[in-house]
Amino acid sequence: MSSITTPPPRQEANPVSYQIRDLIYGVAGIFHNDNRLNFLEDRCGRRMKELNIPTLRQYHEVLTRSSQRTTEMHLLLNEITVGETCFFRNQPQLAALQRLVLPSIVASKDKLPYKHLRIWSAGCSTGEEPYTMAIILLEEAQRFLRGFTFEIIATDLNDRSLQRCQEGIYGDYALRNVSPDLLRKYFDPIAGTRDYRVRDEVRKLIKFSRVNLLDDARMVFIKSLDVIFCCNVLIYFDGASKKRVIQHFYNNLLPHSYLFLGHAESLFGVHDDFRLVHFPGALAYVKSPVKR
Repeated sequence: MSSITTPPPRQEANPVSYQIRDLIYGVAGIFHNDNRLNFLEDRCGRRMKELNIPTLRQYHEVLTRSSQRTTEMHLLLNEITVGETCFFRNQPQLAALQRLVLPSIVASKDKLPYKHLRIWSAGCSTGEEPYTMAIILLEEAQRFLRGFTFEIIATDLNDRSLQRCQEGIYGDYALRNVSPDLLRKYFDPIAGTRDYRVRDEVRKLIKFSRVNLLDDARMVFIKSLDVIFCCNVLIYFDGASKKRVIQHFYNNLLPHSYLFLGHAESLFGVHDDFRLVHFPGALAYVKSPVKR
């Protein structure tokens, strides 16, 4: 007769974790559900070890009362916002961008004297997404994008990720979806390693910077955008924070421009002014002109 093994009881989170969770939410809009508090404690533990602080309550005091509280919150956010990505990650989205979205935007700018494309990778992680976009633009520069200038804004909250972006060095895992032709064309092998560095012609199209999506003062100045990619970022926000960020996105996009989210993300119940459009294997949201 087989016996039923009772799973061990789940470890309760330290009560101070709730206070630190609220601090993070107030600063960055990132909300950790109760089932993620153990993860948060683990990330706080890394900083506590670095600072030689024995208890979570003492660490909370560093985050709230010490002269280093702003710097320490910055470093803690680095610990909890590490993402994983790769080049050409979401193929259906990128196909929609290249084959349908960009030609549509180009057609809408046909009679403008100054032809310029501005794309924002919001939550760019370690840079694979904006570099992928830059490669797509360069690939089309001699076709329907002839005569256009390009600008890609790539932002993230994590300093270490942004440093990786600036270095532009990637290994096999990040490059696994890059075709041999594009690898030869846009990457240089680094001698003595299996890594590659993104070529300068790609790098010069992108401006990397640290932006907190809940920083209203920064968000209002990222204007005149044709496309925003914000994939797998809003899943960490609660309803109020999502609404706040999406309203900025709406304000910052030009009419007839596009917003792409992660495949598990939606604007349902968040924002009603975007129009949902379906592409093969992908979805996007279009900013429709304001009706008068």
